[in-house]
Amino acid sequence: MRLSIVHLVKPVLHGYFRSSCSWRVRIAFALKDIDYDQVPVNLVKDGGQQHSPQYKELNPMQQVPAVEIDGVTISQSLAVIQYIDETRPGTPLLPADPKKRAQVRMISDLIASGIQPLQNLSVIQKIGAEKVQWAQHFINRGFQALEPILKETAGKYCVGDDISMADICLVPQVYNAERFKVDIDSYPTIKRLNTALVEIDAFRTSHPSCQPDTPNDLRQP
Repeated sequence: MRLSIVHLVKPVLHGYFRSSCSWRVRIAFALKDIDYDQVPVNLVKDGGQQHSPQYKELNPMQQVPAVEIDGVTISQSLAVIQYIDETRPGTPLLPADPKKRAQVRMISDLIASGIQPLQNLSVIQKIGAEKVQWAQHFINRGFQALEPILKETAGKYCVGDDISMADICLVPQVYNAERFKVDIDSYPTIKRLNTALVEIDAFRTSHPSCQPDTPNDLRQP
């Protein structure tokens, strides 16, 4: 396989250790065995480094992640995941079968558009004292929809027996649910899938507890 010169330059991930969207990209890079550099963007320090003029130029939405890869900057996690799946060898992140591929995209969008943004940091900061109840409400609402879908689509993983973009989206969302004290036992399919996935190296090495910008009090070996 011939690689272009741009493919020989390591991608750069601008992200935050606990950002769900950044974690998705880290998982995808790990599954694809892609070496990359990280540039931390602290979403809290200095009023949020994502609001700096330098970062706004990189990503006008002032969100993480932003990935510099192959001479372009891509700033939405699902777009990054699909781009590297289409341009890099290794574990496929979307199935070849059109129906399964649609299911993977449906589950990914349900999480990435229907659940996660409603307990994103920028939203939670506006809610104030009721932030935990707010997050629990919208995570539970999303999981109540996701659970029956996964009962129909899941095998060993979210769609059949191969890891896909849907699994990449699921694990960070369950992590967020646990942070906000959502009862995961109420969603047995979600719990079963997450339990299996978090034992896989790509999910473990990309975990928020072991990133370059993880605070010492949250760091785990």
